[in-house]
Amino acid sequence: MSTSLDEGHVAAFLAARLGGEVSGVEPIQQGEWSRAFFFRQAGREYVARFGAHLEDFAKDRLAADYRAPELPIPRVLEIGEAFGGHYAISERLFGTYIDGLDEAGMRAVLPSLFATLDAMRRVDLAGTSGYGAWGADGTAPFPSWQEFLLDVGADRPTDRIAGWRASLVSSPSGAGPFDEAYRRLQELVSFSPRERHLIHSDLLHFNVLVADDRFTGVFDWGCGLYGDFLYDLAWFCFWAPWYTAWDAIDFRQEALIHYAAIGLTIPHFEERLLACQLHIALGGQAYQAYKGYWSELAWTARRTLDMLRGGS
Repeated sequence: MSTSLDEGHVAAFLAARLGGEVSGVEPIQQGEWSRAFFFRQAGREYVARFGAHLEDFAKDRLAADYRAPELPIPRVLEIGEAFGGHYAISERLFGTYIDGLDEAGMRAVLPSLFATLDAMRRVDLAGTSGYGAWGADGTAPFPSWQEFLLDVGADRPTDRIAGWRASLVSSPSGAGPFDEAYRRLQELVSFSPRERHLIHSDLLHFNVLVADDRFTGVFDWGCGLYGDFLYDLAWFCFWAPWYTAWDAIDFRQEALIHYAAIGLTIPHFEERLLACQLHIALGGQAYQAYKGYWSELAWTARRTLDMLRGGS
């Protein structure tokens, strides 16, 4: 897909595709796999996204079936081909990105965060199958959560980030932190649960909107998984130090307080949460090596080793 899209190209495409006047075309924060634009038509506000991977948009359409008051997912209205790739048009939800919250703002939104995580945990996955990354048909490829976790070490020619292992080995950070973390993950996967839950798997990176201390939008389900519901909590636990304003927030402890308040007992909580964090760390290193993001890779490698050695 063309990476030179601008407002003019997008406005012309949308006007031709939808008919009638299109206005207010404005680029949004660019993602790793797609580009997005706000626009207006007939007095309504929408988002148009353009990317190479049709499956990501199709997953968003499926995820919208799971929307609930505590899980505000925009409806996908149309998917098709454009600019040598694909496009999706969705309803626009409003708020500010969670990534920009300061410590006080994040603490204020914690009840809504946990309400959203609870809503995902309660989603009925009848009619779906498997563990790991699910497709638009509601199926995921792994027969167990354990096998999905361990697959993070694989580098297949057909993968979206194929070739990451060689890049990691030759990187300034090397493969040492990855391999040490993978060995620890192998020790922890025996605690993997059999239950399957809906997982977003990237509730950061400009994928969540908040307003008035509440989640108002959860989108971009391209990384969505079926498996251990602690995975989304682990995202915040692992990446919090990256967001320096949140470094003083203990997401693990806040979650334990919440689960105690709602009477939810979680077997092997510590082992499962650590396994999820290690998987996130390993996946982060693989992706950063693939992209050549060396400074980010160095940070993730240090964070991984700190976690292995008992750091918070």
